[in-house]
Amino acid sequence: MEALIPVINKLQDVFNTVGADIIQLPQIVVVGTQSSGKSSVLESLVGRDILPRGTGIVTRRPLILQLVHIDAEDRRKTNEENGIEGEEWGKFLHTKNKIYAEFEEIRKEIEAETERITGNNKGISDEPIHLKIFSPHVVNLTLVDLPGITKLPVGDQPNDIEIQIRELILKYISNPNSIILAVTAANTDMATSEALKVAREVDPDGRRTLAVVTKLDLMDAGTDAMDVLMGRVIPVKLGIIGVVNRSQLDINQKKLVADSIRDEYAFLQKKYPSLANRNGTKYLARTLNRLLMHHIRDCLPELKTRINVLAAQYQSLLNSYGEPVEDKSATLLQLITKFAAEYCNTIEGTAKYIETAELCGGARICYIFHETFGRTLESVDPLGGLTTIDVLTAIRNATGPRPALFVPEVSFELLVKRQIKRLEEPSLRCVELVHEEMQRIIQHCSNYSTQELLRFPKLHDAIVEVVTSLLRRRLPVTNDMVHNLVAIELSYINTKHPDFADAIGLMNNNLDEQRRSRMRDLPPSVPRDKAAAGGLQSGSVSEQGDGGTGNWRGMFKKGEEGLPADRTTPQPLPAVSPHRGHAVNLLDVPVPVSRKLSAREQRDCEVIERLIKSYFLIVRKNIQDSVPKAVMHFLVNHVKDCLQSELVGQLYKTTLLNDLLTESEDMAQRRNEAADMLKALQKASQVIAEIRETHMW
Repeated sequence: MEALIPVINKLQDVFNTVGADIIQLPQIVVVGTQSSGKSSVLESLVGRDILPRGTGIVTRRPLILQLVHIDAEDRRKTNEENGIEGEEWGKFLHTKNKIYAEFEEIRKEIEAETERITGNNKGISDEPIHLKIFSPHVVNLTLVDLPGITKLPVGDQPNDIEIQIRELILKYISNPNSIILAVTAANTDMATSEALKVAREVDPDGRRTLAVVTKLDLMDAGTDAMDVLMGRVIPVKLGIIGVVNRSQLDINQKKLVADSIRDEYAFLQKKYPSLANRNGTKYLARTLNRLLMHHIRDCLPELKTRINVLAAQYQSLLNSYGEPVEDKSATLLQLITKFAAEYCNTIEGTAKYIETAELCGGARICYIFHETFGRTLESVDPLGGLTTIDVLTAIRNATGPRPALFVPEVSFELLVKRQIKRLEEPSLRCVELVHEEMQRIIQHCSNYSTQELLRFPKLHDAIVEVVTSLLRRRLPVTNDMVHNLVAIELSYINTKHPDFADAIGLMNNNLDEQRRSRMRDLPPSVPRDKAAAGGLQSGSVSEQGDGGTGNWRGMFKKGEEGLPADRTTPQPLPAVSPHRGHAVNLLDVPVPVSRKLSAREQRDCEVIERLIKSYFLIVRKNIQDSVPKAVMHFLVNHVKDCLQSELVGQLYKTTLLNDLLTESEDMAQRRNEAADMLKALQKASQVIAEIRETHMW
């Protein structure tokens, strides 16, 4: 199981090559306040002075430190390949393959790399520094050193330095695959430990938190850390380990870490003899190694699943970017053909990508025809905008200077044409809505159906322009046809229409029945021939009625008298008449705008209104049927039939190939990044598979 940590190191190397942080690998995160001894603990584990020293915030960038144990054979091979001497060396990720045999150079490089990103103002950055230490004296570990927790800004530090450091720490310890190494100085109150406090926020059960108590030799005289180390003050599930750090004087005097570890062992034997074998730097290194190995073993199955899922996602992403174009002519023709096919399929409802959030394509066109347009026409009142006075005025104007014996047909034609004209506006609006939907289909195909077009923005724009231009040219043609459909209805009022003739016959029967009913109600002293003559003058509508039964019978009710229920008779105005015995100037007598209608006038208006309604419904039915057919023929089907040839004719030209198939500036970069990430994930999957084959977990 010892080989599990090198596996994680390999995985870390794999993802470092692509600069990715998408996989949360198991690692040990060191957390503590400033001057709590974090750096000394890390240097004790390494066995060398490698970290910058000083006052205030010294660690200003995360340091991901990988300790790699090497044997004699590996050491000899590396020395021969790189021409170096010594049994320990280090390597930074940002300096590629450069090997640092002197640890003083490693410390200086950490300082230089920190200042390169953060500057000299003691600010911090979340961009990590990656360092590998190869040594026969270390155990395999992956550690992360973070800036120390602070409360107040010092010097020219930003005012929110505390928040910045806290967010940086939480970013790393929130990783569920990490082990938290909470460092606290022994000469401070354990109950006020900031490191344990922040660790509990993300690990309330303490299942991945290990406490380290530093500076055991600096406690006040007469006190010890026995209760703290035994877990009686603050219990920690993974344990509490005490260590002795080098003092600043030891560091200034270049005291070796190995000598410091020997002095630490002697101090523990003298001060804490019963706990000496469970504390100290060497025990801490072994414990961290054991905890990390067990933690890696538990995390590997989930890591494998995560890596496989990401590999599938990046494979799909890479496929969407497409391969670099080799045959531009064939590629252009293929993209044009595919777009035209997807556009037509969206109209037909056979597209690969079906919209589920809203109606789209042919389904929306159908909705426009039968719901939007159909209901709009049905809502148009056949007599809307006509008052009784309008009807009466039209009748009287059509008679000229002579009193009429019959209702003039001219008045009916004049008024019914006025009503039919009202159907033109909703018909043209129907064309506009279908045109807008066909414009929307372009965007739908670009977003969902032909993502390859996103690789070539100029080609995409050119296709949009060609289709838009085609739609724009067909719009006036379709509008003219719809306008002509209404004009055709206006050009000839066909009173011989079967449905209209049936309605007239039914109305004549109805009026005859009303006349007979009135004659029965007359007193015996009134001559029947006079009553019949009066009824004839107002009741005979036309000689066209044949008394047959038609589709409009439900419009008329037998015995119905007066005006329809939805028509309102204007209130009469007081009659203006000259005083008797005086001369009258006709120019001074105002013409009454509204007055009470006579019985004959009421019947005449009713006849015209019923005729208008009957004929209007016939025309509305024709328009409701013919307008969608015209739109489909002149707009929708024409675009479908001509789209392919239009695109090829406008775009498939040798002079346009290079320009149209120019990829977006970042497409090649994104393709390369996706390819690199996919290779890294596949390699990581192979690494884990090799470990699994050896039955290591």
